[in-house]
This record gives sequence, C-alpha cells and structure tokens, in this order.
Amino acid sequence: MVITGLESLKENSQDIHGHVGYLCHPASVASNFDHGIDLLKSLYGSRLKKLFAPQHGIFADVQDNMVESDHFHHTHFDLPVYSLYSDTRKPTADMLEGLDHVLIDLQDVGTRVYTYIYTMIYMMEACGELGVEVIILDRPNPIGGLAMEGNVLDFDFRSFIGRYELPMRHGMTMGEVGLIAKKYWGVDCELRIAKMKGWTRDMYFAETGLPWILPSPNLPNPETASTFVGTVIFEGTNISEGRGTTKSLETVGHPAIANYQLLTQIQQEIKNQRLDGFVLRPTSFIPTFQKHQGILCHGYQIHITDKSRFRPWLVGQLLNREFYHHLGEQFAWKQPPYEYEEEILPIDILNGTDRIRKWVEVNGSIEELREIEMEKMDDFQNQRASVLIY
Repeated sequence: MVITGLESLKENSQDIHGHVGYLCHPASVASNFDHGIDLLKSLYGSRLKKLFAPQHGIFADVQDNMVESDHFHHTHFDLPVYSLYSDTRKPTADMLEGLDHVLIDLQDVGTRVYTYIYTMIYMMEACGELGVEVIILDRPNPIGGLAMEGNVLDFDFRSFIGRYELPMRHGMTMGEVGLIAKKYWGVDCELRIAKMKGWTRDMYFAETGLPWILPSPNLPNPETASTFVGTVIFEGTNISEGRGTTKSLETVGHPAIANYQLLTQIQQEIKNQRLDGFVLRPTSFIPTFQKHQGILCHGYQIHITDKSRFRPWLVGQLLNREFYHHLGEQFAWKQPPYEYEEEILPIDILNGTDRIRKWVEVNGSIEELREIEMEKMDDFQNQRASVLIY
C-alpha cells in the first residue's frame, strides 16, 4: 500500500514547531479513513490553529463553479475554517496571522483545470510573503505520473482554472507541482514536501491500496478522474457532462443527439486514429439538475478498458467536434461568465486557447489537433523532468 505524505508526516512530526494551519478537504484522509484533522490534532494538539478549504468547501458539498463557500467556525474541532473559494482565492495576512507552518493536503486529479493546484500555489505565494513555511503532504496523481496530454496553456487564456503553462494532463503530483511553481513560476516560499512511500509513476489510483474519497462532488470513483481529462471540456458547451446523474463526467449527452446513428461515424474515426483502451456505450439519461434538467438526453458513457492506453483528452475533443457538426444550430458554446472570467468564452478558458474551438468549428483533422497539442510540449517536459521526485 502507498503511504501518503499525511501518514509519513507522523515519522517526522517533531520537525514541525510552532503553530500550524491545514489546507484540506474530505479526501484528506489516512489509509484507515481517519481525517487528517484528527491526525494533526493528535500530533500537535492546540498548536493546530486554523483550517483552510479549497473550491467545493471543506465538506465538498458545494456543486458548481463560482458558487462560493463561507468562512465558518467548525464546532466539532473548535477551529476557524477559512474558505479560499470565497471573496478571495488567496489567503489574506489576517488568515495566516500567528501561523508558523501551513500543511497542504489536497487530493488532486492530475488535470490543469482542476483548481486545487492553484489554491495551493496561492497559499504558497501568501505564505512566502509572510515567512510562513509550506509543507505539501503529497498524494498520488490518480491518473498516473507518466502520461501527458493536451495543449500547453496559452497565457492569453489564463484564469483560475489555468494560471501556468501546463498541458491538460500534466503527470505530476501536488508536491511536484509545488516544486515546478517554485523553480519556474516565480513562487517564492519556504517549501518542504512530505513524500509518499511506495508510489511509482505507473500507478493509477486503484493500484495504491488507498481509499477513494470524492475530492469534489462529481468525481464518484477513480475512473472518473481519467475520463474527466476529456469530458470537463463539455462544461464550455450545452452538452451535458452528466452532472445530475450518478455517472457525472463519465457520461455526455444532449436531447437532440442521435447516438446510435452518430456512433458509426465516431467509431470509424476511432479506428482510423487507432484509439483504444475504452468503449463508447450509447446511453440515455435524465439529469436531475444542471443542464437539461428533467429532459431525456442521449449520448455515451465512456467505459475504460485499459487505462494505460486510453487517451481521454483526444477522445473528448473528437466527441466535441462530432457533436458540434451533428447538432448544428442546436449546439451552443456556453457564454461567460465562467470561473470569474467575464469576457473569454468558457470553452477557450477550459482549453487554454481559442485554437481548439476554431478547429472544432471548421471540422479540422485529428492530425491538426495533434500539432496544436505538441506545441511547447518539449519545454514543459524539460521543466517537469527537473522536479520529479518519484
């Protein structure tokens, strides 16, 4: 079994002196399901002073983008909880006052547009300004640490779901993202990594022996973290990404999709591109909330058959292109605002460029998409290689 940074911290807890803050969420658990707050209470007692929460809140009970969580007092632990998805996304000096260390313990999903890496970096920036040490309690990248996919972010499309030049699937742990931020992105703070033991880069989450706790409300199982790489882009469209079903971000659809008819065409492209490791199963569903609430939708569930061969980003972009031309006027790009951006189209924020949207609209080839994907990838890979710790 993999030993996370949270549990390896127990062996070096004497190295932490003074007052402690803890950035966490429901997935910040030990292998026996005990929450990290309980563990830190046992190690540091009253020296654990403050809790911090990312997007979706400390309980991961908040569903949607731009739905903020309030600060509050946690009555069970008798500690203040400061929301970093609220009136601020960067902790203020008042929030950090009196702390000597902040422990960051967030389960990420390995994708550029998942906000926890940016909450971590904002915390690093704020702590650096105030001389507070940051200790990242490392956890597995649930979709492995080898594969990288998707175009590298264009800075003209920066947002809270894309602040730095990362591809959609970056193949790093939270600790490694912290190191690349410090080495290349100008983030200056005193930083320590509580490393994992037993994790290797070829591991997917199911191989770690660790319990899967939803890191956000719509990632019900580890497989969803893989499909998320490709299905999250549908947040920028009127295609349902399955929110309001029990298979969110594994299922996509729209009321007007003729899914059986369209499948033949999609399967031919899949065959031409030699894409494998997955099956598209035609399905119909009625979302209980969000897009097309209460309306019968038709589409596909993505079933992963070989995680190491499945390339979700390419599959997601292919599906988006096919839906756009299949639906015609019934397809729509979601309009701003989205993740606090008021002018840029959400699809362009998600993709980190407008070139992929334009590729969809002109029915571009997969070869053209692959060319977009490879631009700047060598530079990213060289930076990434210099910070890997596993």
